[in-house]
Order: sequence, then structure tokens, then C-alpha cells
Amino acid sequence: MARMPSPGPIPTAPGPAARPPVTGFLIVIAAASLFGMLGPLSRFAYDAGMSPLAFVAWRSGIGLIATAVYVAWRVRRGSERMTRLRDLDRAARASLAIAALMGFTLNLAMFISFDLVTVALALLGFYTYPVMVALVNVASGRESLDRPRLVALALAVAGMIAVVASQLDPSAGIRFDAIGFGLALGAALSQTVFVVVSRTGYRGVSADQAMAVVLATTVSCSLVVGLLTGTGATLTYPVRDPSVLPLLAFTGLFAAAIPSTMFLTGIRLIGGTRAGILMLFEPVVGVALAAVLLNEALAPVQVLGGLAILAAAVILQRSTAPGERAVAAPAIEADAVA
Repeated sequence: MARMPSPGPIPTAPGPAARPPVTGFLIVIAAASLFGMLGPLSRFAYDAGMSPLAFVAWRSGIGLIATAVYVAWRVRRGSERMTRLRDLDRAARASLAIAALMGFTLNLAMFISFDLVTVALALLGFYTYPVMVALVNVASGRESLDRPRLVALALAVAGMIAVVASQLDPSAGIRFDAIGFGLALGAALSQTVFVVVSRTGYRGVSADQAMAVVLATTVSCSLVVGLLTGTGATLTYPVRDPSVLPLLAFTGLFAAAIPSTMFLTGIRLIGGTRAGILMLFEPVVGVALAAVLLNEALAPVQVLGGLAILAAAVILQRSTAPGERAVAAPAIEADAVA
């Protein structure tokens, strides 16, 4: 009996645009919440006698150790494959190097900015980066900026301004320095490059291994800056006063290693524009923690600003862009924060 030829693949009509995964939103919100602890934690470290450069170096160093241990554990149990740099193509290596360098310049620019201008002004300059990310993605054709995303972006930025600008106290004096504010904008530019490059530039590297490279670069460059500027002795302060080590250990783990890996995972899951907007929740957490831990008053307008950012998150999650479909993250990425 002759066999009938098997039919070819049945064409399927393109499915409807899908909403971004809720998991990605939760990961980024969690990362923003953990990063929000940095304000009070850095204040405690500075009160204990640490310099900003030493804080950046030790935070990144402890975060690097924690991330390296986590990667080694996952590789040992077979949940993850160690990626060697020579296994990556030239474009991926270049993208990872750029992201790592941007991680360092971001920190360097911000701690100098904090020293030159009022912290609130520095934050206002830095949190322009979600707008920069959106513009770059639209201009490059990576993502669209449809009406829901535009509304969410405007709502989140307005909420962030309400939260941060309320910290400006004219009676206490507002320090403004063009270089300092320019450095805050430079930090925003570094964060923009990091977000855009990290979406797909080195996707073959798991989020935890990529962040290990970023943190290692920050530590190395901080040491170089300390030596070149003659402030290297300040980097040894925790050795001379071990009482700050528990604070640094907590900061390195919960305000560096964990949120950094989660942030990168979130970028890959929901895209740079959405992730950037959701990260505006970070100053909300920082202001709330300052109210609890540092006895700083929480104004009603700051509460409204936080609610506006959460409303933007709801709009983003419920929106779909024409022709956009949710793309499942590789298994290695899904495991990155398991």
C-alpha cells in the first residue's frame, strides 16, 4: 500500500500581541526596592567614617564574592554552564565590556555628584535615564513607545519628581554646581548605555555571571582611582575598623549582588524601556526608609508620587504594543534568580 506524502507544516497565523510576563515586573520592582536601601545604608557607612569611594569599592567587592559563590554553586550542581569570555563572539565581548565600564562610571559620577550638589538634585539628574532609554530604543527600532508606555513614562517621571523634589529644603540651602549636576546626568547616560546594551548584547552570558564581571570591573577601577588620586588609604578603613563590616556585608549582598542580577534579568524579560520606568520605584523606597530609619518626614505629595509610579507599573503590565509578542527567556535566565 503506497504511503501518502506527509503534508508540510501547517501555516499558523501570527498570534495576538501578548502582555509582558508578570514575573519580569516583579523582579524589577524587587530590584528597585533593594536598591532603594542604598541611601540610608550609605548614610550609616559615612557616619561610621567611610568615604564614598571606599563604600563603592567594598559594596561591589562583597557583592562580587557573593555572586561568585552563587555562580560556583550553580555550576557545581549542573544548573548553569560556566561561560568563558573566549567562547563569546567579538560583539558579545565588546557589549559586556561596555556594560561593565558603564557600571563603574555610573558609580564614580554619582558619588562625586553627591559631594558637589544636594543629593535630591543629583537624583533628579540621574533619574532622567528612563526617558533616555525610551528615546534610544525608539530611535533604534528596538521597542515602540505607544500611548500606554508614553502615559506610564510621564506618570512615573512625575511621581519620581514629586518624591525626590520634596526633599529639597530651601531653608537648609540648596547646593547647585554645574559640574556636579552634569555628572549626575553623565551617570544617567552611563545607566542608559548599560540598559540598552544589556538587553541582547551579551545574552549568551547568564545574568549572574555578567554581573560578576560588572562588579569585578567596579572594584578594579575603584582601586585604580584610589591610587591615582592618592585616596587609596581610605579603602582600607574597614580593615582598621571592622565594626562596619556587618553593614558592608549586608549592603554587598542585598544592595549589590542580588538586585544587580535581578535588574539585568528583568531587562532581558520585559525590555529596557519598561525596566527603566519601573526602576523609578527606587527613590520611593529610599524616601520611605529614610522616614523610618532616619526620622525624615514623609510628605503627602511623596506618597502620591509613589502611588503614581505604581499606577504606571500597572499600565505597563496591562499594555501591549502592536506586533509585539512576549519572548520566553532562555532557561538559563529563568534560573538566574531561582
